[in-house]
Amino acid sequence: MALRSVNPATGQTVHEYAEAAEQEVSAVLSEAARAFADWKTTAFDARAAHLRRAGQVLLARQDELARLMALEMGKPLAQGRSEVEKCAWVCRYYADEGEGFLAPQEVKTEAARSRVVFEPLGAVLAVMPWNFPFWQVFRFAAPALMAGNAGLLKHAASVTGCALAIESLLREAGFPAPLFRALLIPNERVAAVIEAPEVKAVTLTGSTPAGQAVAAKAGAVLKKTVLELGGSDPYLVLEDADLEAAAETCAASRLVNGGQSCIAAKRFIVVEPVRARFEALFVERMRARKMGDPFEEGVAVGPLARRDLRDGVHGQVTASLARGARLLLGGTVPEGPGAFYPPTVLTDVARGMPAFDDEVFGPVAAVVPVADEEAAVAAANDSPFGLGAAVFTRDGARGERVAARLEAGSVFVNALVASDPRLPFGGVKQSGYGRELSAFGIREFVNVKTVYVK
Repeated sequence: MALRSVNPATGQTVHEYAEAAEQEVSAVLSEAARAFADWKTTAFDARAAHLRRAGQVLLARQDELARLMALEMGKPLAQGRSEVEKCAWVCRYYADEGEGFLAPQEVKTEAARSRVVFEPLGAVLAVMPWNFPFWQVFRFAAPALMAGNAGLLKHAASVTGCALAIESLLREAGFPAPLFRALLIPNERVAAVIEAPEVKAVTLTGSTPAGQAVAAKAGAVLKKTVLELGGSDPYLVLEDADLEAAAETCAASRLVNGGQSCIAAKRFIVVEPVRARFEALFVERMRARKMGDPFEEGVAVGPLARRDLRDGVHGQVTASLARGARLLLGGTVPEGPGAFYPPTVLTDVARGMPAFDDEVFGPVAAVVPVADEEAAVAAANDSPFGLGAAVFTRDGARGERVAARLEAGSVFVNALVASDPRLPFGGVKQSGYGRELSAFGIREFVNVKTVYVK
C-alpha cells in the first residue's frame, strides 16, 4: 500500500511513498530507544544548541518548506512562511527556557532534603494532522526533544513530504538520526505502534473520534496521552464592541488556513442590538479575502485539503440552510478542478444545525443571534467542544468577567485565538486534555519524580 499526497488545487498526484514494512518499523523503534538512552544524559546546553540550529535551518529553508505545504495541502505561500517562522520561534523558546522549566525544585519537608526532579520518559509517538504540517509537529517536538525524549512521527499520509522534510532538517540541525523518525504507516497500524514497549507516551492532534481511539488504545497499555482535538470556537460580539475591529478580527480568524484550524473562529454569537451592523461589516471582510491558487502571492484562501473534505463542508452548509439558516455569502461549490470552497457566511444559526452543533472545518462562518450577554454565554457553552473562545467589548474588565464564564482552554479578549509558545495550549470537554507549549507543555512527557532524603 502506498501513501499518496495530492495537490488539492489541481487534484493531481504529487508523490506516492512506499508504506514501511513491519520489520522496518520495528527497527526504527529499537533505534529510537537506543538513541534515547544516550540523549537523556546529554547536557541541556547541548540539546539547546541543536534546537537553535533547527530554528536556523527552518528559516534557511523557509521558501522551500512553504512551497511544499502549498503543494501538499493547499496553504497559501504567505501563511506557509509564517508557519515556518513560528516553528523557528518555538525552537528558540525551548532552547532558551527549557532547562529552567525542568530545573529541580526544592521542597521543605521533615527530610534533610526533598525535591522534585523532571526526567524524560523515552520515545513519544506523535500522531499529527495535515492542516499545520510543520507547526503541529514542532509544537510537540521542540519541548519533547529539549526534555530528553525521542520522537516518532506518524503524520497524515497526505503530507508525507512534510514529514520527511522535518526528519531531514532535524538531522541537518545535528540531532542524532535515530532520535526523531517519521513512520510511513497508515492509520490502521498506529495501534500496534502504541502497544510497542519502546513507545512510552502518545500525543495526538486531530478529530475527536481519532482522539478517542488513541486514548482507548493507550489507556489499555497505561501510556500517557495528550490530546488536542476538535473545536467549535465561539466569538462573542457584545453591544459595546468596536464593530469594525471585531469584524476584521473575526474574518481573519475564520479564514486562517482556509478555515481548517481547530482554533479558528466558527460560531459568531452576536447580541441583537449590533447584529445587523456586524453582519454587514463581517460579510464585507469575508468577501474581500481572495480565493485562488495557493502559489499565487496575495491569495488568502486556498483550496481545502481534499475534495471529500470540501464536499463534507458543503453538506454541512446545505443541511444548516435546510433547517432554517440564511445564506449571506458564498455557499456554492465552484466549477473546475481542485477542492476550493468560497468564504461563506450563514446567519440565524441555532442548535440543531450542523453549523452550530458540529465542527465545520472550512471557510464557513455561522452567525448566532442572541438577546444579550447572558444568552451569549449560554450559547457559547452549549457545545461539546471547549478549545478556544473570544470576547469583543470595549470594556476590558467586562471581557475578563465573561471570559471567566466560558468553558474553553483559551479565551482571548478583543483578539483572535492563537497558540503561543509562552502560553499553555489545549482544551476541555471533547476538545481534549493535557497542555502543549509553555512550562506546562514540556512537563507533560516527563517523570515528575519525588526524591526524599532522610
